[in-house]
Amino acid sequence: MLPLSYFPAEARRAVRSVLCDIDDTLTTDGRLTADAYAALERLQKAGLAVVPITGRPAGWCDHIARLWPVAGVVGENGAFHFRYDHGRRSMKRVYVDDDATRARNRERLAIIGRKIVKAVPGCAIAADQNYRETDLAIDFREDVAPLDRAAVDRILALMQASGLTAKVSSIHVNGWFGAYDKLAATKRLMREEFGLDLDREREACVFVGDSPNDAPMFGYFPHAVGVANVRDFAGRLDHEPRYVTKAASGAGFCELVDFLLAARM
Repeated sequence: MLPLSYFPAEARRAVRSVLCDIDDTLTTDGRLTADAYAALERLQKAGLAVVPITGRPAGWCDHIARLWPVAGVVGENGAFHFRYDHGRRSMKRVYVDDDATRARNRERLAIIGRKIVKAVPGCAIAADQNYRETDLAIDFREDVAPLDRAAVDRILALMQASGLTAKVSSIHVNGWFGAYDKLAATKRLMREEFGLDLDREREACVFVGDSPNDAPMFGYFPHAVGVANVRDFAGRLDHEPRYVTKAASGAGFCELVDFLLAARM
């Protein structure tokens, strides 16, 4: 991983979209700071489309799409994208699975979740589970005392043994039925909402994240950035970001925004 200073100015000036993880990338210790929110606004005012790409639930994503200075949002690790039209006051919601499939899967996920909580002491069903449409989130350090790596790996293995696709974020292990991920949903959103074919124009985007569930994005985007706390997952990333910030979490995001916008002055 290279320092941001290796990111060429010409390439930074060509960026049209900033795609960002939320937890421990935009947020710091579970809070969205004023500086990080202001950085989102600065990107929007500079004409860049900002799209959070998150594992957070549909309920949160509805709020984010409506109220944050963003052009859309991908949620639940790629299960859907939302985009709010402020002129028409209408929300566009695009899901991978239909309503009936999501309803059936939620029942199955609830059973798996109860089994995992019994099998791994100290973990819990995530507090935001009731607002999820498609996946199961097991908390290992958001509202519970942080669990060690062995416990997190045990949660991951139990999900996989139950037939789920499973990914580790900085706070949860998420599992779902299906082969989709953050990258597939991002490609769909950018194509359908902005007419951008990422396979041909991926250099027009920057992605910034911090954890293993961001690895497909790190591997795909040539301008992928990790905030400094990505180093906490050394050896656990299938793909590493090309660049890394000096600062961690939200401060690292602000550092990246300053660096991108400085090239446009």
